[in-house]
Amino acid sequence: MNHRDPKGLDFEVDYLTNSIQNVVTGDSFQTDVILCSNEDFKLVAKKEGWVFDWKFEFKQPERDIYKLSILNNPNIIQGLMSLEVKADHVFVHLIENAPFNKGKSKVYQGVPGNLIAFACKLSFQRGHEGNVSFISKSQLIKHYVETLEAVHIGNQIMISQTDAALKLINKYFENEKK
Repeated sequence: MNHRDPKGLDFEVDYLTNSIQNVVTGDSFQTDVILCSNEDFKLVAKKEGWVFDWKFEFKQPERDIYKLSILNNPNIIQGLMSLEVKADHVFVHLIENAPFNKGKSKVYQGVPGNLIAFACKLSFQRGHEGNVSFISKSQLIKHYVETLEAVHIGNQIMISQTDAALKLINKYFENEKK
């Protein structure tokens, strides 16, 4: 069984905001990014509309799975991210919007940018100067350069370096004490 597409991530950064935003009302909601628990994985099955096998990701000992939820509403997962802290950077294996946050009928925008900003923040916390890398689908390289200011370093490898990471962190976590 193919657990993930080895050709790269295909998340689109739909909107950079300091939260997530309801696409109908324009209302913004503060978010929280926390580690997933075993209970969370009952909610993210393929039969519920999720594309990736998150239980497989959870079983990889070197990876941490984080969920994005609206502050004080941790039971509704807005998006997920699988990442690994490497010796000199954070590597993002997967990012996925919740099924209700995909396509033209999505409820909230800003989820992928929020998760990448968290990965950048974690990179600083681990002493890696905000460096975050991921493998992109070829057709999205330009998109990541434009929206995340990520650098294309060859093949499909993208990296968010210190300056770009700081911009994302300041955008999404502006209300936190520095």
